Amino acid sequence: MTTTEVRAGTREWIGLTVLVLPCLVVSMGSNVLHLALPAISEALGPTNEQLVWIVDGYVFLLAGSLMTMGALADRIGRRRLLLVGGGAYGVLSIVAASSSTPSMLIASRMLLGVAGATLMPSTLSLIRSMFEDPRQRNTALGVWTASFALGGVVGPLVGGLLLGSFWWGSVFLVAPPVMALLVVLGPRMLPEFRDASAAPVDWQSAGLSLAAVLLLVYGITQLAESGVDPGALAALVVGSAAGAAFSRRQRRLPSFGLDLFHRRSFSVPVMINAIAFFVLYGMQFLLAQYLQLVLGLSPLQAGLWSIPSALGYLIGSALAPQVANRLRPGAALGVGLLVSAVGFAMLVPVPGGGGLPLYVAASVVLSVGLAPIYVVATGLAVAAAPQRQAGRASALLETCTNLGGALGIAVLGSAAGVVYRTRMPRDELAGASQAAAKTLGRAVEVARDMPSAAAGELVDVARGAFGAAFQVTQALGAGLLLASAAVVLVLLRRPAS
Repeated sequence: MTTTEVRAGTREWIGLTVLVLPCLVVSMGSNVLHLALPAISEALGPTNEQLVWIVDGYVFLLAGSLMTMGALADRIGRRRLLLVGGGAYGVLSIVAASSSTPSMLIASRMLLGVAGATLMPSTLSLIRSMFEDPRQRNTALGVWTASFALGGVVGPLVGGLLLGSFWWGSVFLVAPPVMALLVVLGPRMLPEFRDASAAPVDWQSAGLSLAAVLLLVYGITQLAESGVDPGALAALVVGSAAGAAFSRRQRRLPSFGLDLFHRRSFSVPVMINAIAFFVLYGMQFLLAQYLQLVLGLSPLQAGLWSIPSALGYLIGSALAPQVANRLRPGAALGVGLLVSAVGFAMLVPVPGGGGLPLYVAASVVLSVGLAPIYVVATGLAVAAAPQRQAGRASALLETCTNLGGALGIAVLGSAAGVVYRTRMPRDELAGASQAAAKTLGRAVEVARDMPSAAAGELVDVARGAFGAAFQVTQALGAGLLLASAAVVLVLLRRPAS
C-alpha cells in the first residue's frame, strides 16, 4: 500500500471536527467545575472529603471504566459507543445540575465518569483508524489536543458568566446541547470501525479493575485526611488484592490489551503522560481556590485570569505536531517536561508576594511545556498498537492519564490539606478553629459569622496556611517533572522497542 492510498481525505478531516465536540465539552466541564467549587461549598456545605470526591468521583469512575469501554469499542464499534456515551453524558449533566445534596452531586458525577469513559477511547481510536499516515495523524492529534485547550479558554469565560448570573448547577448545562449535536452529526460524518475478532468483554476483569481504582484512591485520600484509620487501611488492602487479581486474570485472558505494556514504545510515553497529569490536576484543584479564596477574585475574574494559561496550551498544541515530526521522541518529551518543571517552580513563590503577574507567567510557561508532552506521548502510544487494538490502546492511555490526574488531586490535594491543618493554630483561634482548620473554604464561611476583627484574623491565618500548602505542592510537582525528564531522556534516547 502506498502513502497516497493511506492518506486521509476530506471525509476524515470533516469527521475530525465532529470528534473534537465531546473533547471540548469535557475540557470545559473540568475547568468550569474548579471555578464552581467555592459556590458548591457555600450552597451544599460539603466536607473536605466530599469536595474532593465531587471532583475526583468523576475522574475515578472514568479511569476505572476506560479499559472496559476501550474493549467494548473494539467489539461493538467505536462510533456506536461514542454516540451512546455522548447521549448519556448529556442526560446525566442535567441530573448533576439538579443536585440538592453533596451525595447526589457525587453520585451524578460518578455516573458522568462512566459516560465519559465511552468518549475518550472512542475519539482517539477513531483518529488512529482514520489517519494512518503518521504526519497527518500528528496533525490530527494536535487538533484533538487543541480542542481541550480551546475548552480551557471558552470554559472559564462561559463558566464565569454563568456563575455570576445563575446558580452553580448552570455550569453543567453547557454539555447537553453539544452532545445532542454530536448524536445528530456523528452517524453522518464518522465512519465505523470494529475488531471482528475481538473477544467478548470480560466483565469480571472490569469489576476488579474498577474496585481496585476506587478502593486504592479512597484509602490514600482517607489516610491523608484522617491519619492511620482502619477503614482506610482496609480499603488499601482490598484494593491491592483486587488489582493483583485483575493482573493475574488478564495474564490468562488478555482481553484488555495489557500486553501492550511490554512494548517500551507504548509503556514509557503512557507513564510519562500520567505523571504530567498527576502534577497538573493536583495544581488545578488548589489553584481555583487560591484565586478566589486567597486573592478574592470573583468566579468570572478567576476565569479570565486562567485564559492566558489555556492560550499557552493552545499554542503548545499548535506547535506540537512540528515538534513531534522533527525531534526524537525522547528529546521532544524531555524538553516538554523541563519547560513544565520551570513553570511549576515559578508558581512556588506566588503566595509569598508574586501574586497575579507571576501566576500568569508561570501558568503560560507550564502550559506551553505540557501540550507537546500530551501530543507526543499520545502519538507514540497509538502508533505502537495494531489498528485492531486501537480502542484498547487508547483506553489504556486515557486510563493512565486520568488515574494519574485523579491521584494527583487525591495525593497533592490531601498533602496540601495536611500542611494547611498543621499551620492552623487551633488553640489561638479557640472554637472557630475546629471548623476553620478543615478547609480554607470553611474558614472563610466561619469568618462571615464572626466579629470583623476576629474574622479578619481568622481569614489571614487561614490564607497563610493555604499559601504554605500551595507552595509545598508546587515544589513537589516541579521536582517530579525534573526527575521524569531525566528518566525519559535515558529510556528513549534511542528508538524504542
